[in-house]
Amino acid sequence: MNQLADEQQSMHGMDAGELSEDHEELVHEFVGTGRNYYLRVFHKLGSRSGLRWSFNPMATLLGPVWYGMRGIWNWCMLFAVLEAFSFIQIARGLFGDLAAEARNRMASVQGTLEFRRQQLETAVENDAANVDVFKRAIDSLESGILELQQEVVRIEESAITVAMTGLGLLVLVKLAEGLIANAILERRFSDWLSDRSVAHGIGGLRMGLSGFFFVVVVAACVLHYSFPGRYSLLFEFPTNPEYRLTAIEWVKQFFVWAVLKGEWFFDIITLGIRTLLDALEVVFVETPWIVIASFIVLLTWLSAGPRTAVWAGAFLAYMGALGFWVKAMTTLALLGTAALISISIGIPVGMFCARRPRVYAVLRPIMDFMQTMPAFVFMIPVIAFFGTGKPAAIVTTMIFGGTPVVRLTVLGLRGVPEHIREAAIAYGASKWYLLRKVDLPLAAPSILAGVNQTIMLSLAMVVVASLIGAKGLGEDVLEALQYASVGQGILAGFSILFCAMILDQIVQGRRKGQ
Repeated sequence: MNQLADEQQSMHGMDAGELSEDHEELVHEFVGTGRNYYLRVFHKLGSRSGLRWSFNPMATLLGPVWYGMRGIWNWCMLFAVLEAFSFIQIARGLFGDLAAEARNRMASVQGTLEFRRQQLETAVENDAANVDVFKRAIDSLESGILELQQEVVRIEESAITVAMTGLGLLVLVKLAEGLIANAILERRFSDWLSDRSVAHGIGGLRMGLSGFFFVVVVAACVLHYSFPGRYSLLFEFPTNPEYRLTAIEWVKQFFVWAVLKGEWFFDIITLGIRTLLDALEVVFVETPWIVIASFIVLLTWLSAGPRTAVWAGAFLAYMGALGFWVKAMTTLALLGTAALISISIGIPVGMFCARRPRVYAVLRPIMDFMQTMPAFVFMIPVIAFFGTGKPAAIVTTMIFGGTPVVRLTVLGLRGVPEHIREAAIAYGASKWYLLRKVDLPLAAPSILAGVNQTIMLSLAMVVVASLIGAKGLGEDVLEALQYASVGQGILAGFSILFCAMILDQIVQGRRKGQ
């Protein structure tokens, strides 16, 4: 028995030794240089709990370059900014002209003083009645110059303080760089053990890039802030006005060509939009108000419950009593047209992209462009292609509000658990059955959220669309902005808000209640 225990103990000791050797090899592979040092440091940090501190002299010496060559770019950029600020203060205190702004003000005041003195001489020669006025103005300007001279002296005397402040900040930053370096590298080593794509070792490219970045940042900032106005390259981008004029001409020619060649295509789109819009305007605007109000209240009741239906009725009564009924229904027709087209296109596109990552990777930057480009910018080509009026307003609304339904459809379908799909396929489900009975029901909450977001973003374009001829509540808000009519703008704005709240409850009410 004793012999067996001794053998087991020796085997456990051998396993521990092998694990230790493997650990050393991993540390050596990760750090690249300074292997023995980092092996001791990692062992020391790993045996502690709570705050773990260890000083790294090389990180203190190289600063941001050390973090960059290790691939720790977030800390590299932070420390580069802090060190650049420190060097700026040191250079401003030792070499910079801190009182340059005060001297410029003093030169301006002196120029005004000379002008007033000439005016005083002319007034004395002509025995004018405003001689005393000029004398008081000159006395005030001379007093101001004296104060500016004193300010210049104070600023110049504070130069050493500014330099010492920068030096003290630089020392603190260097200490911080050395104190946290080993802990950050040890944590990165733990990440590397589970994910070998994490940068490790010392890369020559990373070293050169971080060094170049740090030198450029420090040199440019020090020269710019220490000697303001001396180097025009640092505050004026080198350009030529001809570049912009040439680019403007090219864009103009492209749109002229596109309008001429694609006129038939844009006419077809305009006809389709106009047909759907006219149908919805007949439903919302020309139908008796009591029918539409009853339908909206009933739909809200079925979707979100009786309490919400009461609020919907109150909102509709508000719009009707203040004379916004027709414009509110016109707004709903415009919104409905843009939303129906966006949803009818967006959901199939999202379904197509959900299982095709490459297609979605191409489509996603286009949607990012559609959402980030200001509405007033992409309104310009829309007007060029469709003119002004309701069709152009609907296209603008679709561009801005049509992307959420695509994104959230893709997100919902990709979020369907794979084991459920595999089980359905194992039981013989076809692709069409899998889509209808598995994917779409499980992705429905996300898809409904996308529909809701598309409707809300479309409604947010009501005021912007009124700039290019769209009627409705946005027109009242635009007039209120133009003529500073606070009351009209607030009342119309509340009507838009109430429309949004009613639509939100209709679309999301059932999902919120579950």
